[in-house]
Amino acid sequence: MWLPIMGLVIGVIIGLLTDITIPEEYSNYLSIAILAALDTLFGGIRAQLQNIYDEKVFVSGFFFNIVLAASLAFLGVHLGVDLYLAAVFAFGVRLFQNIAVIRRIILTKWSTTSEK
Repeated sequence: MWLPIMGLVIGVIIGLLTDITIPEEYSNYLSIAILAALDTLFGGIRAQLQNIYDEKVFVSGFFFNIVLAASLAFLGVHLGVDLYLAAVFAFGVRLFQNIAVIRRIILTKWSTTSEK
């Protein structure tokens, strides 16, 4: 469980310390890729806390989510429709749901530990 969190922290540190700029035309793709990655990260944390974590599901979900979201954004750009907003909405909802479940699991474990 610590590996995805460590990867996220290292990625944020590298991003803050480097002066890499992303062209504006790729900003929609990058925002969706970041949301997909965060959704997968918090989904993996949730699965680990629920003792149902599977590395194959985590890795395949990570790449599948990014490819699907980028494909929606690409298709939307060529159709002239903001389809990336559908992916942003879907990943945003799942992200908040995963965070809510993680919070409940941690609070439940904390309350049962403090009662003992």
